Amino acid sequence: MQKILLSGVKPTGRPHIGNYFGAMKQFVDLQNEYQSFFMIADYHGLNLIQDKEEMQKNILGVALDYLAIGLDPEKAAIFKQSDISEHTELCWIFDTITTVPYLKRSHAYKDAEAKNIEINVGTFNYPMLMAADILLYDADVVPVGKDQKQHVEYARDTVEKFNRIFKSETFKMPEPLILDEVAVVPGIDGQKMSKSYGNTIPLFATDDEIRKQVMAIVTDSGSEIPKNVYAIHALLKPKEELDALYEANKGKYKVLKDALVEDLIAFIAPMRERRKMFENDIDKVKEILKKGGEKAKLVAAKKMEEVRDAVGVTL
Repeated sequence: MQKILLSGVKPTGRPHIGNYFGAMKQFVDLQNEYQSFFMIADYHGLNLIQDKEEMQKNILGVALDYLAIGLDPEKAAIFKQSDISEHTELCWIFDTITTVPYLKRSHAYKDAEAKNIEINVGTFNYPMLMAADILLYDADVVPVGKDQKQHVEYARDTVEKFNRIFKSETFKMPEPLILDEVAVVPGIDGQKMSKSYGNTIPLFATDDEIRKQVMAIVTDSGSEIPKNVYAIHALLKPKEELDALYEANKGKYKVLKDALVEDLIAFIAPMRERRKMFENDIDKVKEILKKGGEKAKLVAAKKMEEVRDAVGVTL
């Protein structure tokens, strides 16, 4: 029997190549190994986006991104979190067994506190909604980067607590699937590629956008090999081939950047075209989300019956 995988992406704007090589590429490989649920985490997104048109556009954007990179709706359920009411129902049940000091340990809360930002209840409480996301589907694995391991730790703690309090074996213990082989992708300024730093190369960028961003990559004039250019290029080419190119063009930053532009265009263009194809048939995309939601609902509804019985609200 196939093990179960759950992953989610918030609909918060355009993905970049760091998102792709950090996680999305692995989703495509993993859909063949696991019974997979890929969620558009729109209720999580409400903590950041509170505009109807923007939210609708971004939800469809994530669906298009998923399909463009090669996720197959015949192999995996691609669905909207908001279509499955069991997510928020289970979150409430988890809230009743979770303490405030425990939630104050979350990285998001600590970060906001350190920056003296007034945090909303949704952001404070998001670990429990995330625990519900994971545990509703009896997920065996949750693919995360090392910096996101805490999300799965919250879910694991909740399994132990719920099963102990309600003297049940309702929930299965999920494991983080740490994507170790993935290096941190540098942005054009040398920091980690991140929307918040404004240093990204969009995953579905036009040729002009690719050229503009690559030409803006920060280089160290004291080095013959521009390390930030090389680090991004290493995502696209085998090491031997890349080393030969950089050895033959030591100090020729323009030549090396031009080579990166060419390779990025060759890499991005097919996915960009695939995305456009789906963009021209939004009804089909909505139908894929509807069917994915139906698959997810069957699993989530069955699990919630077990949960209601365990907590004693089923008579």
